[in-house]
Amino acid sequence: MKAQELRDLTEEELQQKEAELKRKLFTLRFQVATGQQDNTAALKETKRDIARVKTVLSEQGKNKRAKASEG
Repeated sequence: MKAQELRDLTEEELQQKEAELKRKLFTLRFQVATGQQDNTAALKETKRDIARVKTVLSEQGKNKRAKASEG
């Protein structure tokens, strides 16, 4: 998932995406712990995707506050 793709989403869509990725991470952790999943790199990638979503949410919040203080 690219950061630019995330920047095109609304704040609500980003929050939904974050919740979806957290559920995916939980499921992956369970699968790795029980031996159903051998691809442990998927955990790392999912964590990075969550971080990207949080970063974009933070950027949007800062932009919103900056615009509010201007006008």
